Amino acid sequence: MTDKESDSKRIIRTGPYPELTLTAILVGYGLGIIIALSIGYASLILGFSIEGSELAAILGFGILRGLLRRSSIVENNINQTIASSVNGASAGMMFTVPALFILGKTDFNAVLMVFSCIAGGILGIAFIIPLRRQMIDYERLTYPGGVAVATILKSPGAGVHKAILLLAGMALSGILYFISQLIGFEYWNLGQLIGMPDYMNGIWFVSLMTVGVGFISGRGGVAFVIGGFVCYWILAPLLAAMDILPSPETLLSLEQTMPNHLRLTFFRPVGIGMLIGGALTGIVLALPLIVSSVRSMHQAAKLKTALSKDEMPIHLLYIGIAGATLLLFVISVLSVKEMGILRGGLMALMGTIWIWVAGVILSECIGRTNWSPLSGMTLIAVTILIVISSGLGKTAAIISSIMVGAAACVAMAQATDLMLDLKTGYLVGASPKKQQTGQFLATWLGPIVIIALIFILHKAYKLGSPRLPAPQASALAHMIEGIMGGQVPVQKYIAGAGLGALLSASGIGGLGILVGLGFYLPFSIVLTYSIGMLLRIILDWKKGPRFSEDVGIPIAAGFIVGEALIGVGFAVYFVVKPLLS
Repeated sequence: MTDKESDSKRIIRTGPYPELTLTAILVGYGLGIIIALSIGYASLILGFSIEGSELAAILGFGILRGLLRRSSIVENNINQTIASSVNGASAGMMFTVPALFILGKTDFNAVLMVFSCIAGGILGIAFIIPLRRQMIDYERLTYPGGVAVATILKSPGAGVHKAILLLAGMALSGILYFISQLIGFEYWNLGQLIGMPDYMNGIWFVSLMTVGVGFISGRGGVAFVIGGFVCYWILAPLLAAMDILPSPETLLSLEQTMPNHLRLTFFRPVGIGMLIGGALTGIVLALPLIVSSVRSMHQAAKLKTALSKDEMPIHLLYIGIAGATLLLFVISVLSVKEMGILRGGLMALMGTIWIWVAGVILSECIGRTNWSPLSGMTLIAVTILIVISSGLGKTAAIISSIMVGAAACVAMAQATDLMLDLKTGYLVGASPKKQQTGQFLATWLGPIVIIALIFILHKAYKLGSPRLPAPQASALAHMIEGIMGGQVPVQKYIAGAGLGALLSASGIGGLGILVGLGFYLPFSIVLTYSIGMLLRIILDWKKGPRFSEDVGIPIAAGFIVGEALIGVGFAVYFVVKPLLS
């Protein structure tokens, strides 16, 4: 073929690159559902959520460029914005709604819960949009997660290669997990094989998903691993040396193993206290950022940035805020039959105010440190709502406060996710207005997907069980029990809260929460997680961070998605099987 013939067949593009297209929206919806199911399932096991933007960008390249032959970077940016918006409900709802199941309050209105979370998501997005220019254009906050996604989008060839690696990881993880479920091989008792004492808990969780999460976390997961090892390899031997541990006969009468007894009696209550103490201390340490956020809002108002042509019209944001607040008011009043209009209105008002304040704080936090004290803000929100709803009766107070609290949590997750995505858009030359529109277009889907997932998983495995411990929701449930006067190990909670507060006061973002999760979760999960973490550290050292980012992270992400989807598939099978028979 001559050069002239080649030039005649080359596609000449005129006008702007495709951006907010129907293709990008539909691909974003599809990938968002997959990512929300995967990360939602993983968060119920590990107790923390991960951003879905990188995963969506990699898979988006595989579909948009690899299959559909579309080459627009900003179109893939819209895809990842929409997909991560769908996933925004996973952290917001998985940190709150399972608490109702753990507390045995399952007679809530699931449809109202979905609409509550949709209203919360709209409020979170609408409140944070006016701060985009101030936080990103003028203050130039880092938003490391947004920078990482922009790097992927700017290397389209590498993006397709990463998509292939991710699919390979999905296949390997899915096949191995499917086999392990069929033969019932979920745990490997290596400790027993090498003669370790049972209190040191040498049982490994057979899960490539957990290895993948550990790899993606890398050095950031060191504190989490240390928390688990301190429990079983330092404190447990000390308890044994002090002759405090129960005899085999006592364990037999309690129908418990030694690792379960240690976790339920000692380490889990302390871990819950650490989660609460660490989260609240994180809020206190964020006070300077709160002042900075308020100052940013005043400056943004003076600059009238929302009237810029790059932003959504301010009157549309006002309409969205008014409509979502009204919807939240109706939901609050209808959440339980004992709720009156005045109390429901007060709960909706406090929820809306908290969404506004917390969304700004968390966006500032994640922009400066890449760490978001979402769980702490949620604990505070639910505590305020429990106080307002006190007098309705225990069940009504719990259901109504978590219903509005879930809306606040989803709102905070959506606000931080949007700011990360807008940072990515800023770096790749995308239109903020189109990204904001894409975020709104996806807000409705995530809550529907996650509420269905929660019911299926609870029916199949039971939330709060060793299979799905739901650490953040369990901590919320235990805090609610304490507020409502339930029988809780107050001394262990207080001790854990003090330790978590001290660790978080060290200046390392989220240290108390991460160590607390190591205390709370079964050690089998911590052991398996440590494999991925060590692999990442070694690869960074030997091959360099670039190799980990280009090869390791896509495979690790595939491990998460593959196993999670098979796990959800088995849950659906367990639920449907009795109906078919």
